[in-house]
Amino acid sequence: MRRVIVDCAMYRDGRRSAAPADFSDALAEARARGDAFVWIGMHEPTEAEFEHVSREFGLHALAVEDALTAHQRPKLEVYDDSLFVVLKPVLYDDDADTVTTGELMVFIGDSFVVTVRHGEGAALTAVRHRLEQDPQVLRHGPTAVLYAVSDAVVDHYIEVAAELQGDLEELEAEVFAPNAPDSKNTASRIYGFKRQVLEFRRATSPLLQPMDRLAFGRVPFVHEHAQPFFRDVADHLTKANEYVEGLDRLLSDALAAHLAQMGVRQNDDMRKISAWAAMAAVPTMVAGIYGMNFEDMPELRQGWGYPGVVALMVAVCLGLHRMFKRRGWL
Repeated sequence: MRRVIVDCAMYRDGRRSAAPADFSDALAEARARGDAFVWIGMHEPTEAEFEHVSREFGLHALAVEDALTAHQRPKLEVYDDSLFVVLKPVLYDDDADTVTTGELMVFIGDSFVVTVRHGEGAALTAVRHRLEQDPQVLRHGPTAVLYAVSDAVVDHYIEVAAELQGDLEELEAEVFAPNAPDSKNTASRIYGFKRQVLEFRRATSPLLQPMDRLAFGRVPFVHEHAQPFFRDVADHLTKANEYVEGLDRLLSDALAAHLAQMGVRQNDDMRKISAWAAMAAVPTMVAGIYGMNFEDMPELRQGWGYPGVVALMVAVCLGLHRMFKRRGWL
């Protein structure tokens, strides 16, 4: 259990206090005091490792299954003895241009908070430390922890969206550059970027409904005076979703513009090929006519016949070249 329990502490009146080593005894003491709660943070527990915690805290079997299985959508579930919230923190690797999502499950109930984290993102050490530095907030118990965790996850959404926006601007500059290369690499990069934005949207969009419930509804185990704070989180989440939708639209426009540019370049290439083919057709036609095996042909036996025909071919080709050049085909 020490391997998966990142931290276990009891907080009394907003401050970390000494507690029994066994979390069952700590929970009993917190409930007896009335102004304390226990916060246990776990990282990727197995079913056997989580069984004792779920039994002692009375967690619902369905919520426990979701917490162990992971791969859940953001959601909020209310059970008889606890509230279960699923969040999906995101990480953006700027070098690899990849968005990865983790999962963070939060159980809150009577005098306890249990957080279960999957993946490398959303380490809660910084959130716990920040709360411990602000007893006025932590004094509100498990509701304060749920607010702080949600706020940290959503604020990071905006940071990741800003990083994606910066990379998108670089990609747009490449697409609309006057000497942009006509390659499949640009299209594949845009499509790959769209997949990363889609992964980001899967984390942000489903969270709107749970945050609205916390911000505007009455939810068990959540202090009613916390609604303004959750409204602030919901506002930030709306902003993050607007960022994501804007990124997706811009990527679609950039992909359409890139494909249109490729079509224009292909048309230009076809015009050039057609112009050169037309100029090559003239001497080919003349040479083909004079290559026929006939006895009686005009200028065939004249001394100036050969240079005259060559001069005619050159003159016609130069005339065609000048005409195509003036029309922008060459």
